[in-house]
Amino acid sequence: MTTSRFQDDSVAVTARAPRKRDAFLPFSQPTIGQEEIDEVADTLRSSWITTGPKTKAFEKQFAEYVGAPGGECLMLSSCTAGLHLALAALGVGPGDEVIVPSLTFAATANVAIHLGAKPVLVDVEPDTMCLDPARVEAAITPATKVIMPVHYAGHPADLDALDALAEEHGLHLVEDAAHAVPSRYRGTMIGSRQTLAAFSFYPTKNLTTGEGGALTGDPELVDKARVLALHGMSRDAWKRFGREGSWDYDLVAAGFKCNMTDIQASLGQHQLRKLDGFHARRREIAQRYTDAFADVAALEPPSERPGMTSSWHIYVLRLRPELLRIDRAAFIEALKERNIGTSVHYRPLHMMSYYSERFGYAPEDLPVSRDAFERMMSIPLSPRLSDADVEDVIGIVQELVDEHGA
Repeated sequence: MTTSRFQDDSVAVTARAPRKRDAFLPFSQPTIGQEEIDEVADTLRSSWITTGPKTKAFEKQFAEYVGAPGGECLMLSSCTAGLHLALAALGVGPGDEVIVPSLTFAATANVAIHLGAKPVLVDVEPDTMCLDPARVEAAITPATKVIMPVHYAGHPADLDALDALAEEHGLHLVEDAAHAVPSRYRGTMIGSRQTLAAFSFYPTKNLTTGEGGALTGDPELVDKARVLALHGMSRDAWKRFGREGSWDYDLVAAGFKCNMTDIQASLGQHQLRKLDGFHARRREIAQRYTDAFADVAALEPPSERPGMTSSWHIYVLRLRPELLRIDRAAFIEALKERNIGTSVHYRPLHMMSYYSERFGYAPEDLPVSRDAFERMMSIPLSPRLSDADVEDVIGIVQELVDEHGA
């Protein structure tokens, strides 16, 4: 606190120094305990570190947790691999179109291109920032084969409306569930449906294996993806090199290399056991943010529709620039100067040079995605945050709004 005295009236005026944390607070941090460390060490000391018994156990545990159809789950090297394999299992290829939201990570659309198909970018709904079914319907052509909604930030997309469109037009649905564990749609866990759903276990995700992902859905399609995930071989290494295995195998498809290792699964097994606790803490923090920002006119907190349960993977706060004398870039920089980390999820794909140049998109083509991007920032959200951390975020954000309000 600083004090200055003006000569003309000898009145002491107190100016409060800007609030600033002593240490930088990242927007997301993994929550790793001694249990995970001990399990990884156990795997490293064992005779098996690639895909083996712990990966198989993790598949069974995750399938049970989400209620996967037929108890089938495929653990993979990434969610990107899951999306790629899902489209491949459905026979997506040259001449096909895959409808995806523009407001998503690059992988959602890239996997279609890897298979020779065309991603068709569609706008999102203003509240959830998930794929807008009305705009999907307008984008369907005779070449459309798959609709790929993203459960953005962990909030489920409007699956009933998208299911109806898929059925009406004879299309497949593939869920990008990278953010969506443990999300629920009308009480039903994401990952429990027959539609293929790909999950991410990246370090920033609600459950992490370092790198990794999973695929659930129709057991026949998951089994097809399982073969494609390991070169198209009829037997994986555990079935070939384990005590009860056989060296012999056939090559039944020109597959890929997407398997999870037992080292990764060692992390995942313990993360899964802690997931409900992680989720409870995320919900608590998200509610504290929403309560604090709900009456701040210059801020737009994220919403959660009735009947939906968000995983609260990220907390995306949107600024209302007409009520501020500071733009989003400057706001983020000011937070950084006060040791609050942020990120932006995401620059829409139609505003990325590759997609705009190859497919001719202009920024104004998808106005909801563009508007959301220009106003959004993801603020810190992790089970590792202390109550004091949360109060720092709230206090510093509110202080910046007060300083720069229009």
